[in-house]
Amino acid sequence: MKTEIIIVPVGDQKKAKKFYAKLGFELITEAPMGKEETWVQMGLPGQPTSIALMSFNGIIFETDDIEKEIKKLKKLKIKTGKVDTQPWGKFSWFKDLDGNGLCLHQK
Repeated sequence: MKTEIIIVPVGDQKKAKKFYAKLGFELITEAPMGKEETWVQMGLPGQPTSIALMSFNGIIFETDDIEKEIKKLKKLKIKTGKVDTQPWGKFSWFKDLDGNGLCLHQK
């Protein structure tokens, strides 16, 4: 597993996008996400980890084998959500002890 995306909660995506662009972040993806939300993902050039500017927080971990990672988490008594298959990969969300969103992502 590796840290792929850190979701930063923002109140205004357009303002946040401009702010992070001033810091040198470049737009990676901007796409409709349902519920009238837009996925805004930005990254620093040459860096493997990016940020997503959203209305919620979370960390997305990339894995080559989501089922294997879910089995590891179950052995640790960590409950994961069902695997959601999308055109851009498979996802399974879970929470830490404080309710922060964590997600496995297999491309």
